[in-house]
Amino acid sequence: MKILKTFLFVLLGALAGFSYAQSNNIIKMVVAFPPGGPVDSMARSLVEPLGKELNAQIVIENKSGGNGAIAAEYLAANPADGKTLWFTSAGAVAINPGLYEKLSYNPMKDLAPVSLVANNVEVLVVNPNSPANNAAEFVALAKSKELTMGSSGTGSVPHLALEQLNDSAGVKILHVPYKGAAPAITDVMAGHIDGFFGDIPGLIGYIKSGKLKSIGLAADKRNSAIPDVKTFNEMGIKGVDTNNWYAVFVKAGTPKADVERLSMALKKILKQDPLNSKLSQSGSEPVGSTPEELGNVLKKDTAKWSQLIKAKKITAE
Repeated sequence: MKILKTFLFVLLGALAGFSYAQSNNIIKMVVAFPPGGPVDSMARSLVEPLGKELNAQIVIENKSGGNGAIAAEYLAANPADGKTLWFTSAGAVAINPGLYEKLSYNPMKDLAPVSLVANNVEVLVVNPNSPANNAAEFVALAKSKELTMGSSGTGSVPHLALEQLNDSAGVKILHVPYKGAAPAITDVMAGHIDGFFGDIPGLIGYIKSGKLKSIGLAADKRNSAIPDVKTFNEMGIKGVDTNNWYAVFVKAGTPKADVERLSMALKKILKQDPLNSKLSQSGSEPVGSTPEELGNVLKKDTAKWSQLIKAKKITAE
């Protein structure tokens, strides 16, 4: 009995020590959007598998506002120790530098890339009653009459995709900015505007239910969630290549060993089910990367979007 009591005492002590260690190994994942949106939802899908891989508790902190500035400032206020992550879409880090004359943060200098998480290409959707059944027919329609397309806001990925389409196809589809994707989607379904570019995960439910018709992918290959939808390239419309990728960054100055550990953990869990299948079925392409690969994507897309924004004289609202 004495031996049993001793064993139980040691076991309880070990469990208490493990629990204490877990409670002190907390990693904050900052999301620059409110709860319930696509970026927040994907961040939350990472919490359990990433926490297990890192033997840590991942806590989501929503810091919305300022088109990413609030989240960036919060990240800057925390130590560069790999315990505060910024999970963001491309807009806040690759588009904002070209969109705003004065930005309170410099993604190239203030952030350390960790890993890509998912590629989210844009799909063009129209009302089911639209006479256009593919992007080529939509372009032909735009050359015969004035069409309108909504976006989730001036300078957003959907807006820039529209500008690419106008340039590539030689058309002048009128841009109608909304405050978020939801009202724009609603107006496409109601027939108030003619089309909308959006991330596949945010539109897949409407497409599958027949509430929206998908007619073209702004990507270099088809998507497994909607395999029958052709890319713009396939239809002879070159240069429409938007990717609203999601990625993880940490504060610049974070030790390289911590960055590498986070990157390897993300790459590992993104290859595993059920996370991999969940993201793929939603229309996202799960894709882990090295910090260097994410850095190259950031540099390339910042230059691409800044050039388009400057050429079109787009300014933030």
